[in-house]
Parts: sequence; C-alpha cells; structure tokens
Amino acid sequence: MSRPGHGHLTARRTALVDSHGFEAPRPPAWLRWLPLAYVVVVVLLEPVTPTPWPVSFLLVALPVAAAYTLGPVSVAAVTVFAVVLEGVLAGLTCCIHLLWESHHVAAYISTALVGVLGVALAAHRQRTERHLVRANSVAEALMRTLLRPVPHRVGQVRAAGLYRAGEVGTMVGGDLYDIRATEAGERAVIGDVRGKGLKAVRTVAGILGAFREAAYDQRDLPSVAMRLERSMAREAAEIPDDELFVTAALVEHDAAAQRVTIVNHGHIEPVLISRGEVTALTGPPVLPLGLGALADEPPVAYTHPFVPGDVLLLCTDGLVEARDHTGAFYPLLDRLRHRFAGGSAPGPADVIDFLNTDLPRHTRVFHDDVAILALAPDGDPHGR
Repeated sequence: MSRPGHGHLTARRTALVDSHGFEAPRPPAWLRWLPLAYVVVVVLLEPVTPTPWPVSFLLVALPVAAAYTLGPVSVAAVTVFAVVLEGVLAGLTCCIHLLWESHHVAAYISTALVGVLGVALAAHRQRTERHLVRANSVAEALMRTLLRPVPHRVGQVRAAGLYRAGEVGTMVGGDLYDIRATEAGERAVIGDVRGKGLKAVRTVAGILGAFREAAYDQRDLPSVAMRLERSMAREAAEIPDDELFVTAALVEHDAAAQRVTIVNHGHIEPVLISRGEVTALTGPPVLPLGLGALADEPPVAYTHPFVPGDVLLLCTDGLVEARDHTGAFYPLLDRLRHRFAGGSAPGPADVIDFLNTDLPRHTRVFHDDVAILALAPDGDPHGR
C-alpha cells in the first residue's frame, strides 16, 4: 500500500483545470475578494470623511487589484465598471456638468490606461501559471514513475509506504524508497538526497536505478551499498558537485533466518515495533553515499531478529524533524510507544495510517520531504 504525496499529510488543494487538463492552484480567498473589498472601501470612504474630496480617483488602482486573480476579459470588464463608477461618484459629490472637467477626464483616462496594463498583466499571469503547472505536472509524473507504488506484499514481507514532498503543492522532492524481492531475500532502501526540488530528482533517479539493478546482482547487502556508492561518485563527477551525498538505509530480509540485515549510511536508524516494544536499531556508523572516498573501510552491516508480528519502520528526517508551534521535533519513538505499546501486533498499513494522521496534529507546515516505509514478515497472526 502506498500513499505518495497525498492523504492527511498534505493540505487539500482547490484547483482550476485548464483546457489541457492541467491543474492550476486557486488563489487564496482573500485575494479573490480583494477587488470587491476595494470597491466597498472606496464607496464607504467618502461619507465618513469630514470634507468632500474626489474619492473616485482611488478607483484608478482597481484594474490592477483585479489582475491578480481575474482573467484578461474580466479585468477589461472591471476597468469599464471602474470608469462608470468614477463618473457616478463624481456626480454625487459635485454638479453633473462638472463631470467632464479636466481632472475628472484625466481620472477616466488614467483608469483606462491602467486597465490596459491590468489586462496585459492578467494575460501574462495566466501564461506563466500554465507554464509552471505543466512543468510541475511533468515533474510529478516523473516522480511517480521513480517512486513506484509499494505493493501490499513483496516476496515474503508485507509493506506500506508514504511519501510527501516538502515543496508545497507538488510531489517533487529528494526523498526516495523502494523494495525488491530477490533470491537473497527482500531488499529495501530509503534515502534522502542533499537538496530539494527538481535538482534532487536526477539524483533520486540515479540512486533508485542503481539499487534496482544492484539488488538483484549483488551477493550481499554491503556489495549493494558499494554499488550505490560508485553510482553516486559518477553522478557527482558528471554534475559536477563535490558536496553531493545521500543518507540512506539499506535493509535485507532473510525469511529463513528470521532476521534483517541493515547497512546505514548516515541515515535515521530503523525503528522496530516488536511485542509492544519500540526500539531504534543502531549499528556501526557509515558515511553517507557519495562520501565513501573519505573512508578507507567498506560499509559494515549489522543484523537483528525479525519475526512474525514485528514491523520495521524506515523514515527520512522530514518525519522526525517536523516541528510543532513551540519548535519541538516530532517524538517518533514516544508516539509509536503511546499508540502500539501493549496492544496487538500492528501491520505495516496500521503504522503508516497512524503516522499519516498523527503527524499533521503535531505540525501544520512541512518544510522537508517525508518518506516512510513499513515492513513486516509474512506470518502475522492477524493476517494484515
């Protein structure tokens, strides 16, 4: 089960769909009501002022206010309305025969000129929005291709995944995960690329491509890790970027031995939920992928029992570093203990659903990508 970039972790977006089927975000409500509010303020301003003055001159700015949200045709209509309203307000504050005095005529002409500029601004804004929306749609399609949905079952494990990008309103980000069933067992990776947005997508593609090939070819997990390290070195040389790196955790499940093998490249420790206990699985430290040239030793793997009823949780720092209004980080281990300690053995989907609901209660605004992968061996007594 996979929930890539949607669900409770993302705010609901109200969007407009153009003729090509691309969704453009709807402007905030206060901006949509700005032209009407501006007119109301202008109309109410004249009666409350102690001395008469040509308040209608303020309507010169109305077409520009409308250009922020309306289309070119609507802005043109607002411009005509503004000129007419200027005449009406001028007639109410002075004699009818004075409506064509030079200063009033100058106001009409100024409003019309500003309206022309507003029409051009609205047309340019719409073209830019369509371009950005289409570019973002292509990037999202690429990201969905890279981060393929996590199947409910992969080999001899059950799985669930969740992805949310830190970029508001988009799925593009620098976090990654994948799981593959191989002859050596089920192998999974979760990682966090340095950087965000479109620049990180290339590195995500490189790492996932290397993993999906190495997972089937390499005899053990450290060999898979070394393959990813070489891929990162080539990527950094091609960009070039001497500071390019990826924190990643690699996991291999051995069903016969009922254990998992882990290689952790500077990533957040995997969390094991077992018999009501929640434990971070720490092991030998390894430098992030891309920085292997700084170390003389190959990556070191460590193992831990993994039996039916257990759930292994892999996540990126966007989860544990999500802050509440006081600046406190999300207490992952404490929240998992509060929810699952002493209860029946959860399934991967249970853990993902809990985090998908609980995290937004802790933080309203997400500043980093969030990727979560939950795994459990087959044989869970509840069959979830």
